[in-house]
Amino acid sequence: MAFMRHIERHRTHRIGWLRAAVLGANDGIVSTASLVLGVAAAGASKQSILIAGVAGLVAGAMSMAAGEYVSVSSQSDTENADLDRERKELATDPEHELDELTNIYIGRGLDKKLAAQVATQLTEHDALGAHARDELGISELLTAKPVQAALASAATFSVGALLPLLIVLLVPGSALMWAVSGSSLLFLALLGSLSANVGGASVIVAAARVTFWGALAMALTAGVGALFGVATV
Repeated sequence: MAFMRHIERHRTHRIGWLRAAVLGANDGIVSTASLVLGVAAAGASKQSILIAGVAGLVAGAMSMAAGEYVSVSSQSDTENADLDRERKELATDPEHELDELTNIYIGRGLDKKLAAQVATQLTEHDALGAHARDELGISELLTAKPVQAALASAATFSVGALLPLLIVLLVPGSALMWAVSGSSLLFLALLGSLSANVGGASVIVAAARVTFWGALAMALTAGVGALFGVATV
């Protein structure tokens, strides 16, 4: 009898870089488009709008990279500290750690005898790995990667920010605000759909979520620009 190989495709391993990439691209589109609309609403020239947008791209990309690196490094430091503590506990009190692991498996539905067998075998195979995964919730797939997160955020922010800037270059000043706002909402909807598809989530919900918040940010910024533009006339 022939057995068919069952291949499962999970998306959990994409969480780290996908989160940073989506956050970067979303921020690039929203912040740059909002900045462009705010400056345009204040009555600035097209050249001034473009300069402001480019400055926003550079500053935003660096800010995203630094923020992601610091944030994820903090997570990584916490994970390493927990692993060091667990390593010391395994060396000084292995029996207590074995009981701890056994109780975890009992809590997950195994009977006491089987839980003890599983805990013993996993401890003999890789004690620290078993405690990291089942006690601390740290796995190789989900562990913090600061450099990866920083590079992904900076790169995707830059790509996202370039989209509204290209509209500024291609569209005449009279249609600039409508073109930037409309195209940016379209870009956001596409981004939400793409990220949902990659992550296996609902495309409609993701697209609606990023589009709504992007529209709100652009509307508020344009309103501020118009208010100060009128005030300085």
